[in-house]
Amino acid sequence: MSLRPSMRIATNLLRPRANGLCSRTPALTFARSYSDAPAPPLLQKLKADLKSAMRAKDAARLSVLRAALSSTLNASKTSSPITTDVALVALLRKQARGCADARDEFAAAGRDDLVTKEEAQIAVLDEYMGGSGVEELSGDQLRAIVQDAVAGLGDEKPKMGDIMKTLLAPGGPLDGKNVEKAELARVVKEATSA
Repeated sequence: MSLRPSMRIATNLLRPRANGLCSRTPALTFARSYSDAPAPPLLQKLKADLKSAMRAKDAARLSVLRAALSSTLNASKTSSPITTDVALVALLRKQARGCADARDEFAAAGRDDLVTKEEAQIAVLDEYMGGSGVEELSGDQLRAIVQDAVAGLGDEKPKMGDIMKTLLAPGGPLDGKNVEKAELARVVKEATSA
């Protein structure tokens, strides 16, 4: 019994190809990871430590690692994925601030059990931020770098945006250093107003 010609075409379209994909699913042939760049070393460490935390049943570390990996995955779907250890440390710093705020609220509410949980998570985050190899600048070091950048521009009244671009440019004085942009903006504003 032979199939009608239209049925034969339809069955050929749905026949799997050699690569295992069906010809009617062209979107699958273009599937790729969210970022083609290699993962930062700290991110690789977080992924490896997640398995260890699962085996050890370390709840605080497991919670921190899952939140960090989830945030990096969400960021990878945006226009600014996390591709460096500096960006990952900034994410961990943000999580630590959130944990500190939660700890303060729990302390005000008298929930000592939750305060202890948040402090354990902050300790884990501090451990990863400290062991990241990303250089941490003190306030005095940041002020000195900003003063050098202001002096280097040579204008009588440099603009804040120009100084920020100079400082944060790839290969600039703050490239690869752990700096909060809000703190940097405050220091730049002080330097330009003086």
